[in-house]
Amino acid sequence: MNPDKSNIKETSTSSKTWHGWQENLTLIAIALCLALVIRTFIAEPRLIPSASMYPTLHTGDRLVVEKVSYHFHLPKTGDIVVFSSPPELQRRGYEKNQAFIKRVIGMPGEVISVNKGKVYLNGQPLPEDYIAEPPNQPFPAVTVPENEFFVMGDNRNDSNDSRYWGFLPRKNLIGRATFRFWPLDRLGVI
Repeated sequence: MNPDKSNIKETSTSSKTWHGWQENLTLIAIALCLALVIRTFIAEPRLIPSASMYPTLHTGDRLVVEKVSYHFHLPKTGDIVVFSSPPELQRRGYEKNQAFIKRVIGMPGEVISVNKGKVYLNGQPLPEDYIAEPPNQPFPAVTVPENEFFVMGDNRNDSNDSRYWGFLPRKNLIGRATFRFWPLDRLGVI
């Protein structure tokens, strides 16, 4: 065999191998960039660390949190929202970026109170078929300020929520819990 032909064949094989590696590295870089963009701006997975949202969510449930819709409209009463620590919780030692999950009970301008085991929204009892048990402590009527929300856990008697640390500023919203993907036997829309 001609030595020149052997060198050409080796160079051609090396070139194809390097081109293959470049292509694979490019695909990996694109995939990582897409994952980062999706997680930062569109949706992200979250783990439920406590029983404050029981029975709707259990400790260890894994959810998809959708992050787009609240840029276009406010949450609705009943939405389950994920948010970063409000100022009062930061003063109490929680990290600024620590996430919490609760249900929106009161919107800006609405009046919330708790009396005799019932949550009242604008003076009317709020139908709550999703709670673990009725709240065991009264809470005086408060009006939710503009650009803030009143949130509570579904496990009313074991939830660190707006009754204890105040209103949730809109700017602290991360997104809306939309889908449980783990455990598989509880898979589904929330």
